[in-house]
Formats: sequence, structure tokens, C-alpha cells
Amino acid sequence: MQKNIRNFSIIAHIDHGKSTLADRIIQECGAISDREMSAQVMDTMDIEKERGITIKAQSVRLNYVKDGQNYILNLIDTPGHVDFSYEVSRSLASSEGALLIVDSTQGVEAQTIANVYIALDNDLTLLPVVNKIDLPSADPDRVLAEVEEAIGLDCTEHNLISAKTGLGVKDLIDAIVDRVPPPNGDENAPTKALIYDSWFDNYLGALALVRVYDGSIKKGQMIKVMGTSASHQVINLMYPHPIKRYDTPEIKTGEIGIVVLGLKTVDAIAVGDTMTDSKNPTAIPIDGFEPAKSFVFAGLYPIETDKFEDLRDALGKLRLNDSSLTYEPESSHALGSGFRTGFLGMLHMEVVKERLEREFDLDLIATAPTVIYKVMMTDGTEIEIQNPSELPNPSKIDYILEPYVKSTILVPDEFLGNIIKLLNDKRGIQKKMDYLGKRVLLEYEIPLNEIVMDFYDKLKSCTKGYASFDYEPIGFRQGDLVKLDVRVAGDIVDALSIIVPQTKAQSKGRDFVKQLKELIPRQLFEVAIQASIGNTVIARETVKSMGKNVTAKCYGGDITRKRKLLEKQKEGKKRMKAIGKVDVPQEAFMAVLKID
Repeated sequence: MQKNIRNFSIIAHIDHGKSTLADRIIQECGAISDREMSAQVMDTMDIEKERGITIKAQSVRLNYVKDGQNYILNLIDTPGHVDFSYEVSRSLASSEGALLIVDSTQGVEAQTIANVYIALDNDLTLLPVVNKIDLPSADPDRVLAEVEEAIGLDCTEHNLISAKTGLGVKDLIDAIVDRVPPPNGDENAPTKALIYDSWFDNYLGALALVRVYDGSIKKGQMIKVMGTSASHQVINLMYPHPIKRYDTPEIKTGEIGIVVLGLKTVDAIAVGDTMTDSKNPTAIPIDGFEPAKSFVFAGLYPIETDKFEDLRDALGKLRLNDSSLTYEPESSHALGSGFRTGFLGMLHMEVVKERLEREFDLDLIATAPTVIYKVMMTDGTEIEIQNPSELPNPSKIDYILEPYVKSTILVPDEFLGNIIKLLNDKRGIQKKMDYLGKRVLLEYEIPLNEIVMDFYDKLKSCTKGYASFDYEPIGFRQGDLVKLDVRVAGDIVDALSIIVPQTKAQSKGRDFVKQLKELIPRQLFEVAIQASIGNTVIARETVKSMGKNVTAKCYGGDITRKRKLLEKQKEGKKRMKAIGKVDVPQEAFMAVLKID
């Protein structure tokens, strides 16, 4: 019965109690017994539980009885972090309603606002929910006023809950049944389903989590994935559940379910794609599909060079569960063979590196993260580069375009001065500034390159952790950029090259060589560390040579004897300098991340 189905998502900033509320709703509907229950039952990865974040969107089908009627509630849990906002948008497109959860002690945050706009774009019914009302510092009235002011959402009908204690959760589920509209698909139309998540299972192969809009998907049916135009047979169908999945012969209109196609990779079932019947396809796919785009790139290299093949296998396996990860082999003089890897953002990069190290037992070095640049050449052609070492000769470059993002920052007004100074240092352009009570909502346009290094850490430290931050890409703009190379003993170390604004090149070069001087060990010969733009050296430091006291054995005698020994030593050092090689230690690659 389509009218008894409710599909809803949960929108919240990190740590506002989304996964805890999901646990309570599952428990209240009796889908998991108290014995099987664990905290954050929807978060399946260890990293998710440790960091308290949701990385993969999870779903669960629940049965609920209200006034003698049986209802099916499909809870579509979404990640809260900005890096995974594409998954959030697909999850919200699969729902008719969303619970907007706001922490009663913290109020509205930047990410909440960003995700609410995605929900409003999808015409979802929003239910304002104030969580953590059991805490002594809770102030629900202030938070509801803030939601009305910041988002423009009418909060006369709202729910006050404590997800931790379960207070108000039953009333909230009743409100979902009453206020979230049922799905309105056509049961007799050709099959049309949205893939809003996909992952790899060792036994069943690639699985697609779908929401059926029109028609139905049946076992044994030949279905076509519209993005790739490939047809596959449906081997099995299941309803999602955190502990045990239930097989079903058919997923009907308005329902969510897991489709098993027996595929060996997730590439064929990309998130956001449309499934339809291969014999009688739907005319128009579900709009808004775009392949996940990488924004941040970094080189990943194994510390032990013989582990290169292990890293290749590990990345291949990880990509089965995370189709947004891209990688290609690259080699560096300093670091050997590794992979240029593309990520959705900085948190995604951290999570992938941590999973590779943990799950596959690898020790890795990550080079400084970079972004994609578009380079307009003097002959009128345009090339895209991800790695500073790919930048052509400056004489052939007309100008360089760099990616910009629109960022939303919410900060207590006492830290406004610190934030504006930080944003100006990062070449930010102010677009909007609104006061919400004691907090300020800032909208800035910033080059993505300025964010990927250490922006988030600095933002948190200059606001004592109170600022929240969200961003979305807005395209490319022309920038006055140059490539800064680092030469150690005359050789360019490709892994240390960075692209910087012309105005900051001098100071960055100076800071860089100063830090490297401390990190590169002394040799038996003098080592010059230089920062250069093209062939022009803009900063230099020298690592002094280690000296052996060659005159120690002279006890008296003529000064010329000592001079002769010193001259001989000098000649030897000169020869060494000409043929000597310097190993750049691993800490040097981390130093790139720390330059201001």
C-alpha cells in the first residue's frame, strides 16, 4: 500500500545526534531487540564509530503501527560532512520528508543550513526537531527562533526530544506518519528507480540501494542502468536492515531496497544513476545525476618501496566500496612509485588514508594536497593539471584559472575579527554578513587551494572551536599564480613543488627553505636549499657541512702544513658537492602543509 509508506531522511550537523536518533527510532519500531542493539547501529565502520561521524549513508526499513494501521517507514540516514554532500543530495532526492535536527545547546550550524537548502530544492517536507533537551544548558526556544531566522522555516509545529534518553521519540514517529506525505509514483508506468548508494559485498558482489519511483523491480527482471546503457539481470532483492537483510521477490513503487546484480565492480552502478526496465525503458532518467567529482588531489606513496603493488591492490579494493575515489600511478624522484589520488575533500582524504593504513596494513606518505587548475596556453589551447610538476614552461602560459568555492561560516560575534582576518589572508571575497542573535553568518568566495591545506584547523583555533564551516564549488576564475619549486643541492624535488599566488611567492619560499634547513640532515659537504620561480631563485638557505678536524694531528710545525691539509679537505668537499646526493627526509613533505 503506497499510501502507508513514509520515506524520510535526517539532516543535522556533525554531533547533533543524528545517529543516536536513528538508533532510538529503530528501537521504538522494534526492528532490533535490546540484546542486538549497539550504539550507532547504522554506522558500520570502526572509523565512523571512533570519530563519531557518518561516512556512508545507511538505510533501514521499519514497520510501525499507529491507530491500528500498519505503516512502512524507510529511514535514509545521510552523512553530515561537507565532503559527502553529493551522497546527501541523492539520499534527500529519495525521500519525501526530512527531520531537521538541531542541538538545543549549540543551535543552527553551517552544515545544517547547506543541507536544508538541498532539501528545499527537492521540495521535501521539513520537520524541525530540537534534540538534547535533557541537558541543563538546553535552550529550545532560542534554537527554534534561530531556525526561523536563519532558514525561514515555520517552527510552530516542532518536536522536542532527547535521542539519548528516548524522550519524545514516539511522538516524533507519530508526527512523521502524520506530516510526511506518502510517495506518489505510478505503479503501472515503466520501472524507474534512483540508485542512491552502492557498495561491494564479498559474497554478493556490487549492491545497489535504490528508491523505486515508478513501476517495480522484480527478481529475474532484465534492468538497464541508464548512465552506462548496460543491461543486467536482477539476481536477488532485499530490504535493508542494520543486522539482517530480508529477501523479497519485488520492490514496489515508493519503496527502498537492495538490488543484487552479481557485478564485480561498483562502477556500473554509480550513485545518482537511474535503473529502468531494459525491454520497456522509461523515457526520462531521474534528473540531477552527476558522477562524483574529485576536488582534492594528493600523492600516496608507500614508505617501503616494495609495497607498491600492495598499495595498488588496496586502492582497488577500497574503490569497490567508494566509487568517488580516483587514482592513477605516478612516480617521484624523491618518493619513488606511488599513486595520484583524487578525493572529495580533506576529510575524505584523511578517512581513505586511515582505512588504507588500518585495513590493509600499509605505511603511507601523503604529499601536500592540490586542486585542479586550468591552464590557458599562448597558442589558445586549454589543459587541466592536478600536479604542480605538470605545469608547462611559464613562457607558454597565457594565464591560469583556479577553482573557487562559496563558503558559509557561522561564528560567535566575539570571534568575527579573527575570522575576517583569516579569510582576507586566504584571498576571500565577502558576499554576505548577517547577524543571528549572538552569531554571525558569513558568506565568502574563496579559492579552493587556500582551503585544502590547513584552513579548517586555523578556523577552529582562531574561534576556540566554535565556528562551523561548509562550502560548495562555484567554478573557475583567473588567478595570478606561479609555480614555486624547491631545489636541494641543485636538483628540483618534484614532490615539494606548489602553486602559489604571485604576491605570496616570496614569503612562502622564504618560510619553506627555512623549515627545510632544520629538517635536512647535515652532510659532509655544504647543501644549498633554494626556492625558485622558473630559473629565478627567490630564497636560499645553506645547510653547513660537517667538518672533520684534519689538523688535529699537527702538533706544532709550520702553518703551511695545516693550510695544505685544509686545502686538501676543501678540494674533497668540492668534489663531493659535485657528485653528492641528498636524501630528503619524510618530515620535509609534511612541512609543506605547515607553511603559513
